Amino acid sequence: MTMGPEERFAAARALMVMIDEMIEGAILVDKDARIVWSNDKHVWFDSKQMASLGLRSVADMVGQPVERVIPHSRMREVVETGRSLPLDIMRYGEHILLVSRLPLRDEGGEVVGALAFALKNSLTYLRPIADRFNKLQSRLARMEQELAASRASKHTVENLIGFSPAMLQVKRLVRKAGQITSTVLLLGETGTGKELVAHAIHAASDRVDRPFVGLNVAAIPDNLLEAEFFGVAPGAYTGAGRQTRPGKFQLADGGTLFLDEIGDMPLPLQAKLLRALQEREVEPLGSNQVIKVDVRIIAATSRALPDMVKSGAFRPDLYYRLNVFPIHLPALRDRKEDLDILASFFSERTAVSLDQPMRDLTPSALDMLRGYDWPGNIRELANILEQLYVRTEGERILAEDLTDILPRTVASASVSPTRTRTLAEAMDELERSLILAALDEAKGNKLEAARNLGLSRTNLYAKLRKHGITTASEG
Repeated sequence: MTMGPEERFAAARALMVMIDEMIEGAILVDKDARIVWSNDKHVWFDSKQMASLGLRSVADMVGQPVERVIPHSRMREVVETGRSLPLDIMRYGEHILLVSRLPLRDEGGEVVGALAFALKNSLTYLRPIADRFNKLQSRLARMEQELAASRASKHTVENLIGFSPAMLQVKRLVRKAGQITSTVLLLGETGTGKELVAHAIHAASDRVDRPFVGLNVAAIPDNLLEAEFFGVAPGAYTGAGRQTRPGKFQLADGGTLFLDEIGDMPLPLQAKLLRALQEREVEPLGSNQVIKVDVRIIAATSRALPDMVKSGAFRPDLYYRLNVFPIHLPALRDRKEDLDILASFFSERTAVSLDQPMRDLTPSALDMLRGYDWPGNIRELANILEQLYVRTEGERILAEDLTDILPRTVASASVSPTRTRTLAEAMDELERSLILAALDEAKGNKLEAARNLGLSRTNLYAKLRKHGITTASEG
């Protein structure tokens, strides 16, 4: 038997009567969005409103366009589109309602009307759902933040400051190291930025979304190193916890493990590290279980490993395993061209950290910095700039400010020289050299060079004209 619109409306009314205790109000409309029926406790209709509309009872609502009774009703949208609105929050006067709107269809699927009802005590129903949703959202956001923080690279290639030939070569090698999976060995004096470069390699690789885990071998006692590397099984030794403690290899699984000061690793552990690298598996301390790991190794040292191999202090097979893709980081004294931009960077960073205005360095102060040998390299330069902010005052950093901070031999030898160039000329020369270096690094690609210099393409073109720089593509 086929049901017509009247039978369907009757069935819908019967359903509403059955669940009357749960609903605050219910309403039926036909395919023209005119009211067919409403229950007698219709929450959207009060005596004052009825009087203003010339209606004496709820029954008088029948035949009225639904918008006349409920100005912001969406029932017409339901009958015109045939799409249900199963859950909506609606404010009407002093009421906040949880409303469901559903289309009514005939046997052929044609929309013949729509049904809407509001749950009784809507806020009571909503509050536990909203509270649970908010708690789940908060937990998810916190877990995502913690996971992102543990995996994120702190530095990229763009954080490697400098345009000297030596630094341009380092940047090229870093980008290439990001494209391969081989072990990288970072060589250089203390303070040259090996950890920063390790982060940049990880950020340039396809493991960027996986963990970056660092371990300073020289900072951990020899008897604890094995546990740090491979983890500890429950009860492995007196004082060991009841839970398995993963080592750095397990924590870095799928990502990058940075081993700083690898030259300080004791010989017995070197053999175990070599096995882990060759077999791609580790065995936690006190356990017979072998765990497979997928880890990309970046090692670093300030020591001369070939000399240590000759003296027997470092295993030759481990050295060959690590020395696949070596990158030598230049000392600061070998890249004095970068000193001005490095000093400006550390000055700005220190000013921000101390919440002070940034102070420029005068030409005479920069001359004193250039005259120093920098045994502590970039780390020492950062320390000197912080001391200047803490121990001296003034809008600019003067040569006199450095006399008690730099070694006296440097301070006494660096009296203010007679300058043959104006400051503007010196700045123009520096700007020109930086642009040329950026173009060289970008292989003539002006858009990439502008991006590396932090300039717009239009600004770069203006500076090229200013300095009379032409590229190969311009003849």
